[in-house]
Parts: sequence; C-alpha cells; structure tokens
Amino acid sequence: MPDGVGDLQKIRSIANYQLGKGVGELLFPDNVRIVHSRSTGRIRYVYLDKDRLATLRPTDGLFSLSIAGGKRLMEHAESPRLWVMIQEEAAQFVAQGRSVFAKHVVDADEEIRPQEEVTVIDKTRTVLAVGRALLTGAEMKAFKRGVAVRVRRGADEES
Repeated sequence: MPDGVGDLQKIRSIANYQLGKGVGELLFPDNVRIVHSRSTGRIRYVYLDKDRLATLRPTDGLFSLSIAGGKRLMEHAESPRLWVMIQEEAAQFVAQGRSVFAKHVVDADEEIRPQEEVTVIDKTRTVLAVGRALLTGAEMKAFKRGVAVRVRRGADEES
C-alpha cells in the first residue's frame, strides 16, 4: 500500500476513534495534504487546501482541531459530537480565545469527558472556538462556577 494511502487511512482511523464513528471520512476527504515532522517523520499536520484542519499531538497520538477542523465537523457530521453551546453574552470573549466558564454553558454533548477535544458553538451552531474539556458534559450543564473548557484557539484569533 502506498505511504500516502496508509497515512490517510491512519488519520481517519484516529479521528473515528477520537471523535466518533464515520467522522474520519467527513473530516479528512481524499484531497487532504498530510505534513510530516522533519525530525521524526511522523504525521504532524493535516491541511485541506490552505486551511489546517488538525494537528496530531505527539504526546497522546490524538488530534487537536483547528477552527477550520471544528467548522468542518459541525457542518458535515449528521449528529456532531463533543460540542459545547454557550450563551451569547460570552460568545465574543470565547471567540477571542478566552476560556469557557460553566455558568455560560447552555448545553453540551453528554458524552464529553474531561481532557477531550471539544468545539465551542453558539445557539446558531457557529463555531466560536476549539479547546479541551475540563469537565464532563453533564457537569458543564450542572455547575455554575469553574472553567468548563480551556480554549486553545478562538475563531477571531484564526488568521
């Protein structure tokens, strides 16, 4: 099997494991460009056209999504997983890269577990940010204090 085909299958398998069955094909179409690390030769970044969709973390072998990756997931998945919906009042701050506090969470995917990659959206399902969950989905909805999502990148930060 040629290396490019093997790499595509590998990143799709990781996405299916991490983000849900069938997501790999939605997130990574056949025309993605896979960039390898110069020093290790391992897969590092996945691009679609000029947009970086995801970074493969060397620490745990899972993906960190970019805003473009989060948008692609929310637009193409029939029933997207790992999303957190927040109040309008907090939307502009989260889009600038600020953390999501539990008191601002309107709804969240019940399947979210701490340390998972999540997409932060508003009520219109517009992607505001991507980051890492610090609470479960149920805790995000129940708690009234504390950080629910540590935002890695806000939509307004992406250039």
